[in-house]
Amino acid sequence: EVQLVESGGGLVQAGGSLRLSCAASGFTSDDYTIGWFRQAPGKEREGVSWINHRNGRTYHEDSVKGRFTISSDNAKNTVYLQMNSLKPEDTAVYYCAATYGTGTYYWPLEYDYWGQGTQVTVSS
Repeated sequence: EVQLVESGGGLVQAGGSLRLSCAASGFTSDDYTIGWFRQAPGKEREGVSWINHRNGRTYHEDSVKGRFTISSDNAKNTVYLQMNSLKPEDTAVYYCAATYGTGTYYWPLEYDYWGQGTQVTVSS
């Protein structure tokens, strides 16, 4: 069973940085993708970034390009989301999610496994 555990959320002032971690376990194949999503109060869950484990291909949503960077440490089975130049509109619960495959996966319904989420709050 795939398990995902997020950590690293918190309260930060606008312009600050946070690094989220997603510790992953239980995969039966190296062909999988891990994505980061976020959900603000009253809004739909939206995709932020993803990374293919096998080929390292990454994606960043337009609003976070140049500010957020997804990376992975395969030895630690951990995916990171480095978030710089944070804005109040980045405030949300951030989730990591996983799906088998090395295609492009932008939508929550494309992911089968989810972590519990970690709160990120950016004050102005």
